[in-house]
Amino acid sequence: MNKKIVLPLVAVIILLVAGVAYLAFNLTKQKRVNEEMQELADLDKKEMENEYEQFARQYSEMKTQINNDSIVAQLTQEQMRTQQLLEELKQVKASDAREIARLKKELATVRAVLRTYVLEIDSLNRLNENLTAENNRVKGQYAEATRKIEGLSSERASLSEKVAIAAQLDATGINMVVKKKNGKPAKKIKDAKSIEVNFTIARNVTASNGLRTFYVRIATPAGNTLGGGGSFQYENRTIECSMKKAVEYSGEAITLTTYRQVSEYLEAGTYTVSIFADGNMIGSRTFNFN
Repeated sequence: MNKKIVLPLVAVIILLVAGVAYLAFNLTKQKRVNEEMQELADLDKKEMENEYEQFARQYSEMKTQINNDSIVAQLTQEQMRTQQLLEELKQVKASDAREIARLKKELATVRAVLRTYVLEIDSLNRLNENLTAENNRVKGQYAEATRKIEGLSSERASLSEKVAIAAQLDATGINMVVKKKNGKPAKKIKDAKSIEVNFTIARNVTASNGLRTFYVRIATPAGNTLGGGGSFQYENRTIECSMKKAVEYSGEAITLTTYRQVSEYLEAGTYTVSIFADGNMIGSRTFNFN
């Protein structure tokens, strides 16, 4: 074959082989870069999932640190929103840059909101500590006043109005238990066939002795009252109660237990138990049931 034809043809073949080799090298390099970028995207997505899970747990922990129905409801709403965003993140592919960017922005918002609640709860806890200290101081003053009253019987008539305030009873250690048909505690409130509420009436030497009726009022998460216990007077109006119990009160501490059968459907959520006596609300506590 003519050298004038062979030599250019060989040169072209060499150039083609070199080009193919160059392309193969670049494709391999690009594939490696893409794999590294995918690995980084997967790690970033996993880190975001961990943060969402951590924030959801923090909301759950904060709800146990505060006894404020309004704030607990807000924390529950934010916790549910955080869990919803977490589920959305789990369904998104790490390569979906637009969705990852959106959920990362949402994560920053969740972090900011959580920080706000942490500061608010910390402030409320400090306030509560101050109120507790003030309450202890007032109790100390009350104890001192009681000793003086006992030693100054001739002045009791002029102090009767002040003593009436101090004589108001106090219900402590309030507890609500829902039970199944066999009498054992129910894990789910929807399975409850009876409700047991027990509480202690604190010792009060200034309170008058005699027959006392204690009214227990249970408010559902929807704000309704579980009725069936009759009614009583409170703040110039008649209100319904869930159960009641009459006992002889001698001024010493006494623990009472009341029961109510459940015939209606009970929904999960926050229930408020309030104790009343002598026209006053003498104690209240909230309970969360699944």
